[in-house]
Amino acid sequence: MTTTPSRTAATLGLLTLGSASTWAATLQLTLELPRLSVAEYHKPYVAVWLEKDGQPNAAAQLAVWYDLKKANNGGAKWLRDMRQWWRAGGRDLSVPADGVTGATRPPGEQVLRLDQLPALAQLPAGQYTVVVEAAREGGGREVQRLPLTWPIQTAQQARATGTHELGALQLKATP
Repeated sequence: MTTTPSRTAATLGLLTLGSASTWAATLQLTLELPRLSVAEYHKPYVAVWLEKDGQPNAAAQLAVWYDLKKANNGGAKWLRDMRQWWRAGGRDLSVPADGVTGATRPPGEQVLRLDQLPALAQLPAGQYTVVVEAAREGGGREVQRLPLTWPIQTAQQARATGTHELGALQLKATP
C-alpha cells in the first residue's frame, strides 16, 4: 500500500494529538478547600483563569465549579458572586462550557491537571498569573494569584495560602 502525503500528514496529526501529553510539559494546580465550622455550610463556587500580566481580561478560562444540579441551570446565576472572575471574562463564558465547568467540590485537596486543557494550546509566550477565586453562599469570597511563565521551559513552582475560603495552593510546572 502506498501512502499519500495527505494521508501521512493526517496520520502524523493523529499521533501527535494522541501523545501530546507525553511530549508536553506538565502543569498542575493543587488547591485546598478548607472545612469551615459554620452553621450552614455550602460548597464554594471556584473559578480558575489565566491573566496576561498587565491585562485585566482572562487570557484563558481553566476551570469553573458551580452548582450544576439546580433546575434550568439556576446555579449559573450565582457565578457573578465571583466578582473578579466575572469582570475578567466570566460574564462572556457560556456555561456549561465543555472541559471548563464542573460541579462544586467538597472540602479537602483538589488537583487540576491544567496542561491537558485546550485553552493553553494557543496561548502566546509571556508572563501570566493563575488566578483562583472562591465564593460561598452565606460565606465570604477570596482570591489568590500564582505567577507562571509560558511556555514551560524550566521547572516552576509557586505557592499561596488563603485565609478563609481557600487553603494552601500550589502550582507546579515541569518541562
